[in-house]
Parts: sequence; C-alpha cells; structure tokens
Amino acid sequence: MTAPPRGSGLRSVGASLLDQVLAETLDPAYAQAAEARAAGVPSQRSPWRGRVLAGVTMLAAGVLVAVAYSQAAAGAEGREEIRAALVADIERESAVTDDLAAQLDELSGRVGDTREELLATSAGGQEALEELARLEAAAAAVPVTGPGLLVTLANAEADADADPVGGTAEEDPRGRVRDGDLQLVVNALWAAGAEAVSVNDQRLGPTTAIRFAGEAVLVDFRPVTNPYEIRAIGDPGRLSQGFLANPEVGALAVISETFGLRFDFAQEDELGLPAAGIPELRIARPVPPSGAAVDDPSAADPSPADPPAADPSPEG
Repeated sequence: MTAPPRGSGLRSVGASLLDQVLAETLDPAYAQAAEARAAGVPSQRSPWRGRVLAGVTMLAAGVLVAVAYSQAAAGAEGREEIRAALVADIERESAVTDDLAAQLDELSGRVGDTREELLATSAGGQEALEELARLEAAAAAVPVTGPGLLVTLANAEADADADPVGGTAEEDPRGRVRDGDLQLVVNALWAAGAEAVSVNDQRLGPTTAIRFAGEAVLVDFRPVTNPYEIRAIGDPGRLSQGFLANPEVGALAVISETFGLRFDFAQEDELGLPAAGIPELRIARPVPPSGAAVDDPSAADPSPADPPAADPSPEG
C-alpha cells in the first residue's frame, strides 16, 4: 500500500467548515432574496408590514413616555402638597408659640409686681428683693442696659471675579464663622470683665451653649445668622484692653485676615441686652415653715449624698 502524496492527506472536519465559511460569506437567505429580486420575483414580505411594525413601536414608546410624565407630574404635585401642608403646620404652631410666649411675659410681669408689693412692706422682704435682683442679674433673667463693647464677626464674601460669567464663586468653608470662633470671642469677653453678653440678641446665661448644627449656629438651641454681633456690657476701656490682650483673640484676628472674615469691635456708650430664656428647674424641695413639726426625719436631716436645700426664694 503506497502512502498518499504529501499534501493530499484527508482534510479535517474543522478545516472543511472553515473553507465553507470563507466560501459562503453571504447568508443563504440573503443570497436567495437577492436572486429573487434580480429575477423579478416579488418579495414574500409585504412593504406595509414594516411600516405597521414601526408605527406600533413608536406608539408604544409614546405611551410609555406619557405614563412616565404623568407619574412624575403626580409625584411633584404630591410633594408640593406635602410641603405646603408642612409649612402651614409650622406657621400655625409658631403662632401658638408666640401667643403662649406673650401670655408668659404678661403673667411673669404680674407675678413680679405682686411679689415686689408684698415683699416691700417689711425689712426682711426688702432684703429678699435685693438678693433676688442680684441673683436675677447673675442668671441673666432680666434685661440690662449700659456701656460696653460691640464685636462683629461675619463670613468672608464670595469673590465675584472668580466666575466672570455667572458672577458667583463656590464658598470657601474656611471663610465661614464657626461655633468655636463665637465661643472664643465670648470667653475672651467674660475674661476681660464683661457683666452680660449676648449674641444676635440671644442673651447668654450660666447654662447657655453655643453649638454648630449643619450650616447653622445655635445659641441656647436658637439659630443665629451671619453676621454675628456679640454685645458685652461693662467698662468699655477695660473690656477693650483685656479683649485685645487675649492671645487667642490675636490668633483669630490673623485667621480672619488670612481668609477674609470680618472681625471688628467698637466701644459703645449704650447697649441693650434682652433677658435670657427661662432656665430649666432641675432641683426643688419644699421648705417647711418656721417652727412647724417635721414628720419625716430624712427631710429635717438630709443625708450627705443629697444636694443642699435651695433658698426659699420665689425663683425656686
């Protein structure tokens, strides 16, 4: 048996398939359609069939767009209704709060007048009134007026030249007044001898906190806005000298100059500060009248762990 000539061996199945693919580059169905068109045979696919299919597709797309638009419009309308309802609730509750605050001020005034009338009839009552006035001033419970120092802090202004088209520029967070800046100024004023301090007409009391919540500065849980005016009552010359001598104030002045913050102060002959909010009552204990018998021994002799009894003043 003689061997087949070189190069005339059996072709593999893969090689045959490759030859067929290379030889028939056109799909048989396309080739048949081309031959039919060349021979004048009408096509089996009607021309209106494609048009109908395209029309149905466009109609379905239009329906989907209309449904999506209606749903978006309904959602926007619903959000506007919810927002309007929330705004109405806030306005209604704010009006109720304002009415209650006005009633509280009126009743507090009546109580104060009656208290002074009753206590002024005796020497002991007059001493109590003087002590009460001192405590009210220390607790920032009454409005005060007098000379002092006015300090102003404000955010840096946006550089309009940075955006010549829109006229606005993105605000640099380093150019914003923070709660720590206000705390620094307030503490420096107290250290300089201030007798009373307020921030944007919010009087600072013994328990007042200055905090930063989101983008707002809170003073005694009430928001204050830029610019921030800190008023301090006291001797203007002494306040100015002590305030400027504080090294932290000098550092804040350098930072303000670097990032464009406004940091001004001026001596004022007359400043008016409102009363602070009503302090929260945390500890109270009934005090028996003088000479009355005490049934409970623990009330007469409190344990060392208990806090001392408060003075029997109208404030308690």
